[in-house]
Amino acid sequence: MSIIPEDLQYTKEHEWVSGVEDGGTITVGITAFAAESLGEVVYVQIQPEVGATVAAGDAVGEVESTKSVSDIFAPVGGEVVEINQAAVDDPSLINNDPYGDGWLFRVRLEGTPDDLLSAEEYTALTSGES
Repeated sequence: MSIIPEDLQYTKEHEWVSGVEDGGTITVGITAFAAESLGEVVYVQIQPEVGATVAAGDAVGEVESTKSVSDIFAPVGGEVVEINQAAVDDPSLINNDPYGDGWLFRVRLEGTPDDLLSAEEYTALTSGES
């Protein structure tokens, strides 16, 4: 069973979102459940460049594994302020530390995010109890 940190929020597409940090930014990554489902992650691409604006639900990249390719979606709208180049250069970080060094990008939040799941709701979703 995947670890699901209580202090994060989640999407139905298996991204996680941190709480609002200094400067109104949030950090986004894919969940341990997604990483385990994908298998060994071998390639990561984040499409919007720093400074680009994304809308919630936009496809913003992809993660490729030995099994499949999955899109990454922006769980919130805002300006991309940082991309985790370390995870792009070493995709194994996503499998080894999805909630730490394997984060994907940071967004300066515009508005209030909606449609995010609590850890409890995400647990129910990944347990097939949604």
